[in-house]
Amino acid sequence: MIMDFKNTNILVVGLARTGVALCRFLTEQGAKVTVTDQAAPEALADQRRDIANLGVTEDLGVPQPEWQGFDAIVLSPGVPPELPWLKAARAEGLPVMGELEVASHFIYRPLLAVSGTNGKTTTTTLLGELLAASGQKPLVGGNIGTPVVSLLARQEEADCLVLEVSSFQLDTTSRFHPQAAALLNITPDHLDRYADYEAYIASKASLFRRQGQNDLAVLNADDPALAALNHHKSRAYYFSATQRLKNGAWLNNGAIQVCLADRQATFSLKQIRLAELHNLENIMAALILALDAGADPEACRAVLANFRGLHHRVEWVADISGVSYFDDSKGTNVGAVARSLGHFDRPVILIAGGRDKDSDFSLLNDLIRTRVKALVLIGETRERLARIWQGLAPAYLVDNMAAAVAQASDLADPGDVVLLSPACASFDMYRDYVHRGQTFQRLVRELAHGE
Repeated sequence: MIMDFKNTNILVVGLARTGVALCRFLTEQGAKVTVTDQAAPEALADQRRDIANLGVTEDLGVPQPEWQGFDAIVLSPGVPPELPWLKAARAEGLPVMGELEVASHFIYRPLLAVSGTNGKTTTTTLLGELLAASGQKPLVGGNIGTPVVSLLARQEEADCLVLEVSSFQLDTTSRFHPQAAALLNITPDHLDRYADYEAYIASKASLFRRQGQNDLAVLNADDPALAALNHHKSRAYYFSATQRLKNGAWLNNGAIQVCLADRQATFSLKQIRLAELHNLENIMAALILALDAGADPEACRAVLANFRGLHHRVEWVADISGVSYFDDSKGTNVGAVARSLGHFDRPVILIAGGRDKDSDFSLLNDLIRTRVKALVLIGETRERLARIWQGLAPAYLVDNMAAAVAQASDLADPGDVVLLSPACASFDMYRDYVHRGQTFQRLVRELAHGE
C-alpha cells in the first residue's frame, strides 16, 4: 500500500542530506512541507539553496518546533525519536516516522539490506559490485550515502535495491521489509542513545521483524549476540571465520566455501585482494546475499580480485622510514578498534580519542596491553582514556592531529605501525570521520614529503 501524502501537512526534522531529500520527495508527492533544524539559518546555507524552489516553509534555529497542526512528523536518521517533544507528539496520536519508513511504502523492487555495528558500508558496496558484475542492475544507497527516497524514482530501471541500514533508521520504521538481510556483528555502540546494550541489540534485530519464510537472514555465527538471535520466520544462512558449517559460508583450507540450497562455490583467498579477517567476514556475508540473488561465481571472483575497500577503514596511507601509517578514522566504536588492532602482528602506536558515545573502553584493555606500543590520545576523551588505559601502554596526550602525527612519528621505530583508530565520534574537532581521516592523511603525506 502506498502512503498518500497529497494535501498533507508534514514536518521534516533535520535539514542535512536526508532532510533535503525528504523535502524534495514529499513536495513531489503533493505534501505541504515545513522543515525544522536546531542549527541557525546561516549554518544551513547550502541546504537552504537546495530546497529554495520547493515551496518549503523553514523553521530553523529553534530547539523545539511547534508541532501541533501537522499530519505527520518525518525524522532524519540523526534525530533521536526519544526527544521529549516527539514523545508528546506521539502521545497526541501524531505519526512520527523516519525516512526509511516513508520510502518503504513506495519500494516495489526486491530489497537487500545490510546492517551491523561495523563493516556495513564495505559489505553494502561490495554486494552492489558483485550483483552489477553479474549483469544485474542494483540501486545502492541508504545509510551509505544516497537517501532511499532519492532512489525511488529510478526503480523502474533497476533489478533490486541494496541498502545499508543503521539502527537509527530501523528505530523509526515499522513497514520496512527486506527480502534478504545481513546482520554482520553487534558490539557496544551508541550507548549514549540507547538505554543499554540489550536495547541496541533489539534495535539491530528489528531488521528481520517483517521477514517471512521465503525471506533470507544472514548472520555471523561467531558473534554470540547473533548466534542466539531470533530471526523470526525467515530462512537463515550463517557465516563463520572459525567454524565449519553445514551451509552458509566459512573459511576452509585457504578459501571461502559457500554452500547454499541450490549452489556451491569456492573462492581462493589468494585471489581476494582484501584478505584480512574482518574483511573476509564482510565478504562472506556479501557472497551469500549475492549468490542467493543469482550472482555468477566467476563474476564475483573477478570483483574480489580487484575490490580495494573504502576510504578511512584501515586504509594504508604511507610507509615512512620503515613505519606504516594507516587511517581507520571510521573506527568510531570499541568493536571497530578491536578489529583494526587484530589486523596487525607488528607493534602499534595507536592514535585514539574524540567525542565519547558512552562506550566501555575497558573492553580494549587486553588488546592495548598486548598489541599497542604507545598511545597518542586526542580530543574530549583523552584524559578519560588515559585513566582507563593507565599502565597498559605509555600514553601521550596532545592537543590536535598535527601534534598526534608528530608524536607518533617520534615514537615509531622501523617495522612499527601508526594507526588512527579513534574509538570515538569526530564531532568535537571535525565535521565528520571523513574530515578527520583526510586531515590525518594530509599530515602523514606532509611528513613523508619532509622525509
